[in-house]
Amino acid sequence: MHLEGMVVHRAECRPVVSDNYMKIKRLQIESVKPQRFSQQLDKAVTTTFKPVANHDFNVEYKKKKKSEGKMVRAERQVVLDMLFAAFEKHQYYSFKELVDITKQPVTYLKEIVREIGTCNRKGAHKSTWELKPEYRLHHSGEEEEEKQNT
Repeated sequence: MHLEGMVVHRAECRPVVSDNYMKIKRLQIESVKPQRFSQQLDKAVTTTFKPVANHDFNVEYKKKKKSEGKMVRAERQVVLDMLFAAFEKHQYYSFKELVDITKQPVTYLKEIVREIGTCNRKGAHKSTWELKPEYRLHHSGEEEEEKQNT
């Protein structure tokens, strides 16, 4: 149903308040309940999870860190030997892998790796380190000299 026309006079309409009308309005209000509501509880709810001061995985992580101890700088030559041994196995390493292999502080290791390696900035081996060309056969050359001397 629709009406067309112009409004000439203002009119106010009021429903006839009867028992039927009040029943309909009550049902309408009751059917539209708020989705969220607050209620006061008499006692604490015990069915949910209780807060834990320190989770198991945090405890394990702390134990692991404590057992490893702080990263202590090893002698430069020892670190170089570890790096050359690692690069004999694989050509490319991420910096995180090098830290795990050598167990050296990040700044100290970065200083050493910058001298003997280059970081690939693009391509298939992006963000990985490899030995500079002059160091690639460095370790095998030393071993040959030692064999000749003995």
